[in-house]
Amino acid sequence: MTRVIQAIEPLRAELVGRSVAFVPTMGALHEGHLALVDRALELADTVVVSIFVNPLQFGPTEDLAKYPRTLDADVAALEARGVHYVFAPAVTEMYPNGDVQTRVTAGQVGDLFDGATRPGHFDGMLTVVSKLLHIVQPRFVLFGQKDAQQVFLVSRMAADLNLPVQIEVVDTVRAEDGLALSSRNRFLSEQEREAALTLSRALAAAAASGANGRDAALGAAHAVINAAPDVALDYVALVNPATFLPVDAAHTGPAMAIIAARVGSTRLIDNMRLVLAG
Repeated sequence: MTRVIQAIEPLRAELVGRSVAFVPTMGALHEGHLALVDRALELADTVVVSIFVNPLQFGPTEDLAKYPRTLDADVAALEARGVHYVFAPAVTEMYPNGDVQTRVTAGQVGDLFDGATRPGHFDGMLTVVSKLLHIVQPRFVLFGQKDAQQVFLVSRMAADLNLPVQIEVVDTVRAEDGLALSSRNRFLSEQEREAALTLSRALAAAAASGANGRDAALGAAHAVINAAPDVALDYVALVNPATFLPVDAAHTGPAMAIIAARVGSTRLIDNMRLVLAG
């Protein structure tokens, strides 16, 4: 049976001496999250999933209150999967002193792409992930590849701060038509959901044109996006997976195509690995 714990000290007491795999989430779970859980169950004897909508990740123009909260359904799904503990703290448990004075900063990459659109988002994400890792003290922590910039920044934080945790990245889970699963997909109308397929199609077009170099790959992605008037592009870029910085025109070898766009009022992200030649 899954045990739900809402306070830090009781959770720590339960986990003493255990080998733990940890899946941090903001809830509203879907099959993408559950793929992380399945992998966690393969890695360790004890699996902890956190469900916490972190206010530090939301900017002043973002609707924190709108983020879906489905704790009962989430716990039921996790119990069916065999998860041992759900950590579901209140904001006052995580931030008892109110405004946080000490934060982890994301650096240069944190100001690019999603960080440019959502200032401070990645500082807030890294701060709460750091707190959760110190609370749970897992051997493994699992993230999904869909949030590629987040994965890169957490990995860099762990390396820079010598955190004793192994990061496991699970491939993006997609619907049969290619749409990356996201908690935000529930906000899409039927027409918007069809338009949202533009993101994965643009990435696939970039990957298919990678043999002709960076400019051809970006041009192919933009051609798909430009043909979809219901999609408002935020960015599409090719980055070096080792640095998460944009590649130059001479780059050859592994790269990652990343995209963010708004479909209706819903902002979606996606990414795809590719190889550039030319």
